Amino acid sequence: MAEPRIVVIGGGFAGLSAAVMLAHHGRAVTVLDARPRLGGRATAFRDRDTGELVDNGQHVMFGCYRETLAFLQRIGAGKNVCVQPALEVPFVDAGRRRSVLRCPTLPAPLHLLAGVLAWDALPWRDRLSALRLAPALLRGRLGRGGGIGPASRSRAMDTETVLTWLRRNGQSPGLIDRLWEPLAVAALNQPINEAAAAPFVRVLADMFGADRANSALVLPTRPLDEMYATPSRVFLEARGAMVRTDALARVLIEDGHVTGVEVRGERIPADVVVSTVPWHQLRALFAPVPPALAQIVANASVMRSMPIVTVNLWYDRVVMDDAFVGLAGRSMQWVFDKRRVFGETASHLSLVSSAAVALAPLRQEELIALATREAADSLVGTRDATLLRATVVREKQATFSLRHGEPPRPATRTPVASFFLAGDWTDTGLPGTIESAVVSGHSAARAIL
Repeated sequence: MAEPRIVVIGGGFAGLSAAVMLAHHGRAVTVLDARPRLGGRATAFRDRDTGELVDNGQHVMFGCYRETLAFLQRIGAGKNVCVQPALEVPFVDAGRRRSVLRCPTLPAPLHLLAGVLAWDALPWRDRLSALRLAPALLRGRLGRGGGIGPASRSRAMDTETVLTWLRRNGQSPGLIDRLWEPLAVAALNQPINEAAAAPFVRVLADMFGADRANSALVLPTRPLDEMYATPSRVFLEARGAMVRTDALARVLIEDGHVTGVEVRGERIPADVVVSTVPWHQLRALFAPVPPALAQIVANASVMRSMPIVTVNLWYDRVVMDDAFVGLAGRSMQWVFDKRRVFGETASHLSLVSSAAVALAPLRQEELIALATREAADSLVGTRDATLLRATVVREKQATFSLRHGEPPRPATRTPVASFFLAGDWTDTGLPGTIESAVVSGHSAARAIL
């Protein structure tokens, strides 16, 4: 029996990880992406003035991103990330006071609790409240299957927000403001008074409940295009796969079976299709929508989105001593020095605002002024430096919303047996992260193999 002809639609983390696993197992696969460059929502663009590759946003990973790190190793890109020996996060508060949360070499979750107890950014009463979270972290340890055990969930979690869950677990307002809210907003891209608690508990369980190495930050040391997209393409083409960009696709389904894909009038025969397009683009794959997929498409069409705003600032000299800093109490919650991460000179700062509903509508000059002001307020090195140029990146549909009441996230398998779904927005149990995308891509590939 001939091997099925497989088409993967979408060239981001989900699509490329699925295609790479399929090609690794000897399957014939074609990757189609509508954009001129691979990468999906985690990509880089060429700066018009300098030709420099600029990421469309800062993407941070963690040691618990097991499937992502395995994917990078498979494509020979493990060297394109830097892994912290242990979690270490510098912060600058509104009074310009610098502090560092350092987790010592203790078993999880004691490493986190010890790090918080030693963190002098907060009074003792706030630090001590972290101890009340230890039982929840221990209950949330992940088993080999990757899911949170029943003991880690309560009925309350089915309806409560991150904020109410933290309060129920005895976390003080100070610790919530200085630690849990910045972490949650960065991980979930949603305000903590809106975001459902369950995905955040999953993040905490992954990061802090099993192995202290899981909480270590992992930062790209190359622009995203060079970090994973180009190595993926090289891997795939070396194994006979076809990779096409500028290839806007429609899925052809007849009598309940995939028969092919159409790209600008060209019909590509296919027996199996994996769609990794975002929720808001799923409907566009069909004309018309097959009845068997109508409910999935309808649910995806009404899923709400959350924005991320990134402002890039280039200075004439080094202005930061750290690769990144958390900016407590500011609109731009984190700042990354890309050239320090990439091992270059001078400074290219990326200031990031997640859940940026209020900032996304602002004019470019307003966002640049805000980021410049907050950088000057937080980083002493910027005061004598000259700002050379600036750019703004708005990802208005960066992630799907994690509010209660959103439509259910779809499974990998669909009512059309030869049509599969992947993407960070599918039902992985994780928020809209790189790991969620790769987990979904690998799940789709395993379902086909």
